[in-house]
Amino acid sequence: MNQLAEPASTATTIALLAGPDATASTLYGMYDLLGSAGRDWEFLTNGRMGEPLLKPLIVARDGRGFRAPNGAWIEPDAALDDCRSPAVACIPDLFIAPDASLEGYAAEIAWLHACQSQGVLLAAACTGAMLLAEAGLLDGQDATTHWAYCEAMARRFPSVRVHAQRTLVVTGEGQRLIMAGGGTSWVDLALFLVARLVGIDEAMRLARINLIDWHQDGQRPYAALTTARQVTDACITRCQVWVAQHYDTHSPVAGMMALSGLTERSFKRRFKAATGMTPMDYVHTLRLEEAKQYLESGDDPIDAIAELVGYADPSFFRRLFGRRVGLTPSQYRRRFRSMRLQLQ
Repeated sequence: MNQLAEPASTATTIALLAGPDATASTLYGMYDLLGSAGRDWEFLTNGRMGEPLLKPLIVARDGRGFRAPNGAWIEPDAALDDCRSPAVACIPDLFIAPDASLEGYAAEIAWLHACQSQGVLLAAACTGAMLLAEAGLLDGQDATTHWAYCEAMARRFPSVRVHAQRTLVVTGEGQRLIMAGGGTSWVDLALFLVARLVGIDEAMRLARINLIDWHQDGQRPYAALTTARQVTDACITRCQVWVAQHYDTHSPVAGMMALSGLTERSFKRRFKAATGMTPMDYVHTLRLEEAKQYLESGDDPIDAIAELVGYADPSFFRRLFGRRVGLTPSQYRRRFRSMRLQLQ
């Protein structure tokens, strides 16, 4: 390919914030996809480079290069002080734990506030939304983030209305707050920004060039429903280990209760305190995760899978699966069975 055309001076600037915990793949993936707007379709169809319509810039606290958490080298285009009024300020992703402190992001938070005061569009992919919440910019607003971080966001920032099932949330005054969910939903965010800043036709061209299928079903089908086993209550831990082997039995909650030696009231109270779930909800979680594995890897009839994981009533299983996962068992199989086969 010939040398890439430089964006014209009229190209719309999108600042991609590279914090200390930046995820290089999302950062540079967004950089590449946004930078191809107006450029690549013309090249592929007519053999000549089109004029880039967007100008992505990687900005960091002091503008100096640094190592991402995975060891990749990130080379910013500018320091925060040199990029005060982009059209969009976007946080691509942060490689942080759900409850991680973001106290070390004072400079980035001040920059986001400065951008917000100027009417700049604020966007975040995946865990980048945690920084928007830390900055107080999501107070009283709808929001989404990676499915594994939604509970932490709701707990740490109770004034934020967290929508774990949504891949894309557009909210705030003038619809100037945009967030995408987990994983590769940064692609949805990038295409949405292209559609908003350039036009829907250009966003569709980029989707066709890159064979992108927008995540219209949300994040829930991708989420692992099982909660990691807690270690603070040894008695409940023993029950979790037991039920992992016996979730398909007729009365798994009664079995756990008998193993614990506790009264029903004490058992349920301690189980909820330790896991954040009722015993029956926990059993449903284990059963549905196993059902997802059967749906992905085999061709057993759905009624048979329901029985295999412990449900005597297939219609109840279908309703529960649809409510918890966001897809019917048949829809889930069509999507993830083919994906698994392609990856084998």
